[in-house]
Amino acid sequence: MSASKKLVVIVPMEGTSLLDIAGPCDVFAQATKILRNDPQQPEEGYEILLASPGEGHHLKTQSGVEVVCPVTVAELDRPIDTLLIAGLGTEFFEYNRHDFYKWLKEVYPRLRRIGSVCIGAYALARAGLLNGRRATTHWQYSQDFQEQHPDVQVDTNPFYTRDGNVYTSGGLASGIDLALALLEEDYGRDLAALVAKKMVIYLRKPGYQTQFGDLLDHHQLANTLAGKLRPWMVQTLHEDLSVERLAAHANMSPRNFARVFLKECGLTPAKFVEKLRVETARKYLEESDLSIEQIAEKCGLGGMVSMRRVFLRHLSVSPSDYRRNFRTSLHH
Repeated sequence: MSASKKLVVIVPMEGTSLLDIAGPCDVFAQATKILRNDPQQPEEGYEILLASPGEGHHLKTQSGVEVVCPVTVAELDRPIDTLLIAGLGTEFFEYNRHDFYKWLKEVYPRLRRIGSVCIGAYALARAGLLNGRRATTHWQYSQDFQEQHPDVQVDTNPFYTRDGNVYTSGGLASGIDLALALLEEDYGRDLAALVAKKMVIYLRKPGYQTQFGDLLDHHQLANTLAGKLRPWMVQTLHEDLSVERLAAHANMSPRNFARVFLKECGLTPAKFVEKLRVETARKYLEESDLSIEQIAEKCGLGGMVSMRRVFLRHLSVSPSDYRRNFRTSLHH
């Protein structure tokens, strides 16, 4: 390895997504290729090394594609610039990597920076490296992560976060966003932007992870008041859905209805109705040709101005931008 090249060690975990590994690898490889042709920086760039967290060198990814790691983390004997934990895969369900978590804790003081892709954040947390820090992970695991690691300030809204020299990123493709940010940190915006263009991706992805997640967990709410009333509510979103109306439909007093509703689903009836209206509007934006004004009326969100305000509050994106980013591929 050239003395100028930065050693990036990526640790793939058994059963993780191939994109968790390949995304960051491709970003650093593209950057190195460009720098190699730059007469002023031919020796700059990155050396990428895959290191297995355990004794074996062969790891099978979620897709069945096998990854070969030239070394294990225990065999690493060179100064590491950047260490990335690529996902967690089947390790997410087990705590049987105590030696690896111990190694992470021991090697951390010698690193310039350390990071994780997707639920690789669990590994950093289990090693104690996220205590008292702000971190993100895949939006789907937000609640579980916070419950398991209460000392971590979990925020699954951004695609990636930085707290000191510890970096975490959200789901799968967010590893690419993180790698581009690390590249920009090392070599500036121009090179990072050029790599993004060559890979036909955004340098900074528009929006937030919030846009991808569900506002309501309907499976968890199935046997609650909210779950039982939901089919009727979806059909009447354009009408007044006050506590009094909801309570009358459930044959309950408004006071008792509001108390039971909040206890069962953790939301007031008004907040639940608003989230349901946004969820239904999202579906129309993705799958229909209805105008935004028609969708706002159909979902009880008032006019376009009111709908935009509610979307920004819940999804951090306007209805028009949401449609542009998420409309089904069947529409052109």
